[in-house]
Amino acid sequence: MKIVFAGTPEFAVPSLRAAAGKAEIVAVYTQPDRPAGRGRALTPSPVKREALARGFEVRQPESLRTAAAREALRALEPDLMVVVAYGLLLPQGILDIPRDGCWNVHASLLPRWRGAAPVQRAIEAGDTETGVCLMQMEKGLDTGPVLLSQTLAIGEHETGGQLHDRLADLGAQVLADGLGLLRAGIRPVAKPQPEAGATYARKLDKAEARLDWSQPAQVLANRVRAFNPWPMAEAEVAGERLRIHAAIAMPTQHQASPGAVLAAGRDGIDIACGDGALRIRTLQRAGGKAITAADYLNARRDLLAAR
Repeated sequence: MKIVFAGTPEFAVPSLRAAAGKAEIVAVYTQPDRPAGRGRALTPSPVKREALARGFEVRQPESLRTAAAREALRALEPDLMVVVAYGLLLPQGILDIPRDGCWNVHASLLPRWRGAAPVQRAIEAGDTETGVCLMQMEKGLDTGPVLLSQTLAIGEHETGGQLHDRLADLGAQVLADGLGLLRAGIRPVAKPQPEAGATYARKLDKAEARLDWSQPAQVLANRVRAFNPWPMAEAEVAGERLRIHAAIAMPTQHQASPGAVLAAGRDGIDIACGDGALRIRTLQRAGGKAITAADYLNARRDLLAAR
């Protein structure tokens, strides 16, 4: 079975490894190298690094919409194309080339959280479970029928980064299961997605990371978890801009203005919200590293005195 794999970020690496264990990888498609880091040097994607380490041919077209791109893919004579967080849209002319079409590993229980950031949006919305779908791709955005799926519970304090890693591993497992069936001559049954319950997981924007204290504490706590490690929640606390790494919602009743410090101690710093309070447990000052609230208070004795 000849597979073309298309993926870019770290999330796709376990799936590439799984595909390599089940079939012949005839080429790996990934995004062109992009500037990264303080020096803005061109940097290969995680998938490219993994592919080169395994000796796979790597292709990095800027687009798949050209006749040349179609002919280059057709020349590989793939049985299947596996797409995992690739970052380029596949036009119908590309979808039609592999004998068994194109499969996509998507980090949600479709049709919930179609789109670019399903992991973070699930946490932000307060979902208690998510999962992975192996989908037969069609022209629409994550609208294709589902071949296989697995459900995963979201931990009460789980961050976006932690859930990302667990879903990446689960995605690789689901893909391996699907490829195993296909190798055995058993094609997974494609089940159309229901129309009800469809939601869109828009791309993360750094501007979203700024917390608005007038919102309910639970909303802000979910956002803190979802945006860790990127873009990382930020907020004004007692006159200082801080990055918030970990926080929990408290059902505190108060009459204080949103943003006021209600309490400060070893357990955290409680900030008045539109409903309840947000207890900040881990934070980061400008130019510093992540520290506990207790360590921060060693330098902000004024907050202890203001209780």
